[in-house]
Amino acid sequence: MGDRSVIEVRKLKLGEGKPKICVPLTGRTPEELFRQTEEICECPHDLLEWRADYYQGKLEELPGLLVRLRKRLGENLPLIFTFRTREEGGEREISMEQYEKLNLEAAKSGCADLIDLEYNRGEERIRSLIRQVKEAKVLALCSCHDFLKTPSAEEMTKLLAKMHKLGGDVVKLAVMPQKETDVLALMEASLTWKNTSKRGPFITMSMSPLGVLTRLAGSFTGSAVTFAAAGEASAPGQISAWDMPGALSLFSGKET
Repeated sequence: MGDRSVIEVRKLKLGEGKPKICVPLTGRTPEELFRQTEEICECPHDLLEWRADYYQGKLEELPGLLVRLRKRLGENLPLIFTFRTREEGGEREISMEQYEKLNLEAAKSGCADLIDLEYNRGEERIRSLIRQVKEAKVLALCSCHDFLKTPSAEEMTKLLAKMHKLGGDVVKLAVMPQKETDVLALMEASLTWKNTSKRGPFITMSMSPLGVLTRLAGSFTGSAVTFAAAGEASAPGQISAWDMPGALSLFSGKET
């Protein structure tokens, strides 16, 4: 898979410069979703994530909504398509068959730039799904979320390596800290991966208010993207998108 430290997505370079700000869309209806796109245009952001699991309508409606969403966003703004299952902190649960079908439809639509695929769905099934997503000329973001604990720094580094080995163009790890040293462990794992791997952009974070530091320190740890809320937060510890540019500049040692 070679050295792909930086990946370009609609002219946005992930893995280069300061962490990019990603704002989640969490609308539960089409009207709420499209209203959010208008509100988000007013706040700082580099890319968006559609958290499709928040949508309360029929699953069959999601591909069509994705097409409508892309038309509203235009051709320049990168978009992550994410259906976060309940096991990984999401809003809905669906069968593996539905999960595979939905993500492949999103990839083949050409309207999403990255498809978030959960490592914990099973390595072989996700390896196959990643391959099919990439065959559709879309980037695969392989993610893992632990809402109970923070593994050791060594275990987290190995997990990032496993997700990359499955084919993830971008790998993402989010863990829950129980104590201050858990936050440091996540940062240690990030630095280890940054300094020993040139295999693509990665995203790491320690969730909850205790781990907010990791959402701001990507210039130090190497994490390429930070998630910030324009409205409803989609994960514990997300801070306001309006506050993010100044904070990222402070941590990078550069002026806004």
